[in-house]
Amino acid sequence: MGKAKSNKRKSSFKKEVTQWIFIILIGAALYASGYHTEVIGRLQSVLLYTGIMQPDTDESIMHGQRAEYNMPLLTIDGDRIYLSEFEGKTIFMNLWATWCPPCIAEMPNIQRLYNDVKNNEDVVFVMASLDREPQKAWDFVERKEFTFPVYSVIAKPKVYDSSVVPTTYVISPQGDIVMEHQGMAKYDTEAFKDFLTSVSGQ
Repeated sequence: MGKAKSNKRKSSFKKEVTQWIFIILIGAALYASGYHTEVIGRLQSVLLYTGIMQPDTDESIMHGQRAEYNMPLLTIDGDRIYLSEFEGKTIFMNLWATWCPPCIAEMPNIQRLYNDVKNNEDVVFVMASLDREPQKAWDFVERKEFTFPVYSVIAKPKVYDSSVVPTTYVISPQGDIVMEHQGMAKYDTEAFKDFLTSVSGQ
Protein backbone atom coordinates (compact mmCIF):
# COMPACT_ATOMS: atom_id res chain seq x y z
CA MET A 1 0.00 0.00 0.00
CA GLY A 2 2.80 2.35 1.00
CA LYS A 3 4.73 1.46 -2.16
CA ALA A 4 1.70 2.25 -4.32
CA LYS A 5 1.33 5.69 -2.69
CA SER A 6 5.03 6.35 -3.20
CA ASN A 7 4.81 5.42 -6.88
CA LYS A 8 1.75 7.61 -7.27
CA ARG A 9 3.59 10.58 -5.71
CA LYS A 10 6.58 10.02 -7.99
CA SER A 11 4.33 9.83 -11.03
CA SER A 12 2.52 13.02 -9.99
CA PHE A 13 5.85 14.78 -9.40
CA LYS A 14 7.18 13.73 -12.81
CA LYS A 15 4.01 14.96 -14.49
CA GLU A 16 4.25 18.32 -12.72
CA VAL A 17 7.94 18.71 -13.64
CA THR A 18 7.13 17.83 -17.27
CA GLN A 19 4.37 20.44 -17.35
CA TRP A 20 6.67 23.13 -15.95
CA ILE A 21 9.42 22.25 -18.42
CA PHE A 22 6.85 22.51 -21.23
CA ILE A 23 5.67 25.92 -19.98
CA ILE A 24 9.25 27.19 -19.64
CA LEU A 25 10.13 25.97 -23.13
CA ILE A 26 7.08 27.70 -24.61
CA GLY A 27 7.97 30.90 -22.74
CA ALA A 28 11.58 30.71 -23.93
CA ALA A 29 10.46 30.12 -27.51
CA LEU A 30 8.09 33.08 -27.39
CA TYR A 31 10.77 35.29 -25.87
CA ALA A 32 13.35 34.21 -28.45
CA SER A 33 10.92 34.86 -31.30
CA GLY A 34 9.96 38.28 -29.93
CA TYR A 35 6.26 37.37 -29.73
CA HIS A 36 6.10 37.24 -25.91
CA THR A 37 5.09 40.91 -25.73
CA GLU A 38 2.12 40.39 -28.03
CA VAL A 39 1.00 37.21 -26.26
CA ILE A 40 1.07 38.95 -22.87
CA GLY A 41 -0.69 41.93 -24.43
CA ARG A 42 -3.46 39.72 -25.77
CA LEU A 43 -3.96 38.16 -22.36
CA GLN A 44 -4.18 41.63 -20.79
CA SER A 45 -6.67 42.73 -23.44
CA VAL A 46 -9.09 40.14 -22.02
CA LEU A 47 -8.97 42.09 -18.76
CA LEU A 48 -9.70 45.31 -20.63
CA TYR A 49 -12.65 43.68 -22.37
CA THR A 50 -14.38 43.31 -19.01
CA GLY A 51 -14.48 47.10 -18.70
CA ILE A 52 -12.90 47.06 -15.24
CA MET A 53 -10.10 49.42 -16.22
CA GLN A 54 -11.68 52.72 -17.20
CA PRO A 55 -9.83 56.01 -17.74
CA ASP A 56 -10.24 58.29 -14.74
CA THR A 57 -12.10 61.18 -16.37
CA ASP A 58 -14.18 62.06 -13.31
CA GLU A 59 -11.15 63.20 -11.34
CA SER A 60 -9.03 64.18 -14.28
CA ILE A 61 -8.84 67.96 -14.12
CA MET A 62 -5.15 68.67 -13.66
CA HIS A 63 -5.58 71.85 -11.58
CA GLY A 64 -4.26 74.26 -14.19
CA GLN A 65 -1.63 71.92 -15.64
CA ARG A 66 -0.83 73.40 -19.03
CA ALA A 67 0.07 71.44 -22.13
CA GLU A 68 3.49 71.87 -23.71
CA TYR A 69 3.15 72.15 -27.48
CA ASN A 70 6.87 72.42 -28.17
CA MET A 71 7.14 68.65 -28.53
CA PRO A 72 8.98 67.39 -31.62
CA LEU A 73 7.57 64.31 -33.34
CA LEU A 74 8.58 62.27 -36.35
CA THR A 75 5.89 61.27 -38.83
CA ILE A 76 5.76 57.91 -40.56
CA ASP A 77 7.02 59.71 -43.69
CA GLY A 78 10.09 60.91 -41.82
CA ASP A 79 8.97 64.52 -41.45
CA ARG A 80 9.62 66.44 -38.24
CA ILE A 81 6.57 68.20 -36.83
CA TYR A 82 5.55 69.66 -33.47
CA LEU A 83 2.56 69.03 -31.25
CA SER A 84 1.77 72.72 -31.79
CA GLU A 85 0.34 71.78 -35.20
CA PHE A 86 -2.70 70.48 -33.31
CA GLU A 87 -3.07 73.44 -30.95
CA GLY A 88 -6.67 74.58 -30.67
CA LYS A 89 -8.04 71.05 -30.99
CA THR A 90 -8.79 68.31 -28.47
CA ILE A 91 -5.74 66.03 -28.49
CA PHE A 92 -5.84 62.38 -27.47
CA MET A 93 -2.16 61.57 -26.96
CA ASN A 94 -1.02 58.07 -26.05
CA LEU A 95 2.62 57.36 -25.17
CA TRP A 96 3.33 53.74 -26.05
CA ALA A 97 6.00 51.30 -27.22
CA THR A 98 6.15 48.01 -29.09
CA TRP A 99 7.95 46.37 -26.13
CA CYS A 100 5.08 47.23 -23.75
CA PRO A 101 2.37 44.51 -23.32
CA PRO A 102 -0.23 46.87 -21.76
CA CYS A 103 0.22 49.23 -24.72
CA ILE A 104 -0.48 46.41 -27.15
CA ALA A 105 -3.44 45.29 -25.02
CA GLU A 106 -5.23 48.64 -25.24
CA MET A 107 -4.49 49.45 -28.88
CA PRO A 108 -7.47 47.60 -30.42
CA ASN A 109 -9.92 49.54 -28.26
CA ILE A 110 -8.11 52.81 -29.08
CA GLN A 111 -8.49 51.91 -32.76
CA ARG A 112 -12.23 51.41 -32.22
CA LEU A 113 -12.41 54.79 -30.45
CA TYR A 114 -10.56 56.38 -33.36
CA ASN A 115 -12.97 54.79 -35.84
CA ASP A 116 -15.92 56.27 -33.94
CA VAL A 117 -14.60 59.83 -33.64
CA LYS A 118 -12.25 60.27 -36.63
CA ASN A 119 -14.82 62.32 -38.53
CA ASN A 120 -14.85 64.88 -35.73
CA GLU A 121 -12.41 67.52 -36.98
CA ASP A 122 -12.09 68.96 -33.48
CA VAL A 123 -10.44 65.79 -32.10
CA VAL A 124 -6.99 64.57 -33.15
CA PHE A 125 -5.07 61.44 -32.18
CA VAL A 126 -1.35 61.39 -31.47
CA MET A 127 -0.15 57.84 -30.91
CA ALA A 128 3.39 58.69 -29.83
CA SER A 129 5.86 55.80 -29.93
CA LEU A 130 8.74 55.72 -27.45
CA ASP A 131 10.66 53.06 -29.41
CA ARG A 132 14.27 54.05 -30.02
CA GLU A 133 13.98 52.74 -33.56
CA PRO A 134 10.94 54.41 -35.20
CA GLN A 135 10.77 51.74 -37.89
CA LYS A 136 9.72 49.18 -35.25
CA ALA A 137 6.62 51.24 -34.52
CA TRP A 138 5.81 51.74 -38.22
CA ASP A 139 6.21 48.02 -38.95
CA PHE A 140 4.08 47.03 -35.95
CA VAL A 141 1.23 49.38 -36.84
CA GLU A 142 1.26 48.28 -40.48
CA ARG A 143 1.24 44.60 -39.51
CA LYS A 144 -1.68 45.13 -37.13
CA GLU A 145 -3.52 47.29 -39.71
CA PHE A 146 -4.08 50.13 -37.24
CA THR A 147 -5.10 53.34 -38.98
CA PHE A 148 -4.77 55.95 -36.22
CA PRO A 149 -1.97 58.51 -36.70
CA VAL A 150 1.35 57.25 -35.31
CA TYR A 151 4.39 59.36 -34.54
CA SER A 152 7.81 58.75 -33.05
CA VAL A 153 8.78 60.83 -30.02
CA ILE A 154 11.97 62.81 -30.55
CA ALA A 155 11.93 64.48 -27.13
CA LYS A 156 9.43 64.57 -24.26
CA PRO A 157 8.74 67.86 -22.47
CA LYS A 158 8.82 67.54 -18.69
CA VAL A 159 5.04 67.77 -18.38
CA TYR A 160 4.72 64.46 -20.27
CA ASP A 161 7.62 62.75 -18.53
CA SER A 162 5.62 59.89 -17.02
CA SER A 163 7.52 56.86 -15.77
CA VAL A 164 4.58 54.61 -16.71
CA VAL A 165 4.00 53.22 -20.20
CA PRO A 166 1.40 53.56 -21.54
CA THR A 167 0.30 57.00 -20.38
CA THR A 168 -2.56 58.81 -22.09
CA TYR A 169 -3.27 62.54 -22.03
CA VAL A 170 -6.27 64.50 -23.22
CA ILE A 171 -5.48 68.14 -23.99
CA SER A 172 -8.28 70.66 -24.35
CA PRO A 173 -8.50 73.22 -27.18
CA GLN A 174 -7.58 75.83 -24.56
CA GLY A 175 -4.27 74.06 -23.86
CA ASP A 176 -5.15 72.43 -20.53
CA ILE A 177 -4.27 68.82 -19.73
CA VAL A 178 -7.71 67.64 -18.66
CA MET A 179 -6.81 63.96 -18.30
CA GLU A 180 -3.70 61.96 -17.53
CA HIS A 181 -4.17 58.21 -17.25
CA GLN A 182 -1.21 56.01 -16.40
CA GLY A 183 -1.46 52.38 -17.46
CA MET A 184 -3.80 50.65 -19.85
CA ALA A 185 -7.50 51.43 -20.03
CA LYS A 186 -10.63 50.85 -22.09
CA TYR A 187 -11.35 53.99 -24.09
CA ASP A 188 -13.98 52.86 -26.61
CA THR A 189 -16.89 53.52 -24.29
CA GLU A 190 -19.81 55.91 -24.65
CA ALA A 191 -18.72 57.63 -21.43
CA PHE A 192 -15.25 58.39 -22.78
CA LYS A 193 -16.60 59.51 -26.16
CA ASP A 194 -18.95 61.87 -24.30
CA PHE A 195 -15.93 63.12 -22.34
CA LEU A 196 -14.04 63.94 -25.55
CA THR A 197 -17.11 65.69 -26.93
CA SER A 198 -17.51 67.78 -23.76
CA VAL A 199 -13.82 68.74 -23.83
CA SER A 200 -14.24 69.85 -27.43
CA GLY A 201 -17.10 72.09 -26.30
CA GLN A 202 -19.67 70.57 -28.60
